[in-house]
Amino acid sequence: MNRSTLARAAFASVFVLLALAAGYWARKQVRTPAATPPTAEEDAHPSFLYGRISTLDGASYEGRLRWGRREEAFWGDYFNGARKDNPWVAHVPPEQLPKEGRPIEIFGVEIFYREHPIDLHRLFMARFGDIARIEARGRDVRVNLKSGTVFDLDRFSASDFDDGVRVWDDTRGVVDLDSLRIRAIELLPAPRFGAAPHRLHGTVRTRQGEFTGFVQWDREQSLGSDELDGHSAGAELRLRFNTIRSIAPRRPDSSLVTLLDGREILLSGTRAAGQDNRGVYVDDPRYGRVLVSWAAFESIEFSPGGSGPAYGDFPPGRPLTGAVTTRAGRRLTGRLVYDLDESEITETLDAPSHGVDYTIPFGLIASIELPSAQHAKVTLHSGEELQLERAGDLGERNAGILIFVDGRPRPEYVPWTDLAKVDLDRPPAMYPPFGPRATLFRHRPSLVFNILRNEFPVQIAHSIFFS
Repeated sequence: MNRSTLARAAFASVFVLLALAAGYWARKQVRTPAATPPTAEEDAHPSFLYGRISTLDGASYEGRLRWGRREEAFWGDYFNGARKDNPWVAHVPPEQLPKEGRPIEIFGVEIFYREHPIDLHRLFMARFGDIARIEARGRDVRVNLKSGTVFDLDRFSASDFDDGVRVWDDTRGVVDLDSLRIRAIELLPAPRFGAAPHRLHGTVRTRQGEFTGFVQWDREQSLGSDELDGHSAGAELRLRFNTIRSIAPRRPDSSLVTLLDGREILLSGTRAAGQDNRGVYVDDPRYGRVLVSWAAFESIEFSPGGSGPAYGDFPPGRPLTGAVTTRAGRRLTGRLVYDLDESEITETLDAPSHGVDYTIPFGLIASIELPSAQHAKVTLHSGEELQLERAGDLGERNAGILIFVDGRPRPEYVPWTDLAKVDLDRPPAMYPPFGPRATLFRHRPSLVFNILRNEFPVQIAHSIFFS
């Protein structure tokens, strides 16, 4: 059968191919590509970070990017920093700004109690897929989102910018750029479609349930070519993740690693293999992203997951809109600024539950209710309800909500202690998508593209499943 015949058959039989792919998946649940070095085509795959970097000395580099050489590599990963100032504070009368108390003690005896305004400086988090440009401006780092919103970050306060960037440039090869050389980074979709990368994907089990999606082990390792290092039987080992089937903790300082060939290795002696592990990120499409702590972690089973979203899969953010109901029963509707901080649907609600930290884009959230002092009920647009702890963005240090009501010259301010419920409008587009479409997008690469790309031309599969 020639390529043109295959193309016609593929376009005419999409649903048949989906069924065949599902059957193939059922027969062969673990399919890991061979441990081969990255190719030039793999470097340019649309799921990888890609961009153009200009330096202070006038040079320009373009290609696949990876932060800190071995850290963030994909569009769903987060760029972090500290916001230089908080423009929303000016909308709240000074006497209404939230305060916290601090006892003054001498030799353990409280002399008096002093109140002062809480710190309203906020950290910054944005997925790379939501960012258009990152620019160095002296002591600041300016981040331009796709939505047009601009944030100025303190460059010397927990900024990912200072980790430096590795770039796979077509003409210069692999180049590591120190942040002090970088003038600006323009994020771009990859200009060509290469072979799909082996991205880590799997199911993480905890006592509270399972999370399935793309994985970053120890908050860093996300590719099959990344390595898990440790000691076993007195020898130092470095195991490529694309040779591993599963990992489970055995003692506080060790993990049982099961390889694809069935061998089991007890690995210990390093941070990543024991209790000093910083946790496992899982990009679960139901919630955006979760961080499973080592204390909550029970096991991970790796499985094929496809390549992940491309830059164009992240629509520009929109203002956060909805209604706020106070404890007194008053209801206010308009544009919202949550915690005097989050104002767009791509920004996130961050809160823990039983050792799992949820990072949920506001665009996935239908409502937030505060029924008790211990828990908050967060209902998603998918219909799922989460019981989260009253900490993080749901804790007592929440600075309250601004509501920009149409037709009023100034926004209304509702302190956190007066809040009963927040209802959020459902956006027209979001990544990750919600509802039945989310399930299709979640399994589309693993059930179809990765399975069929060896039987069908790459261009045909791409046009069917990614256009």
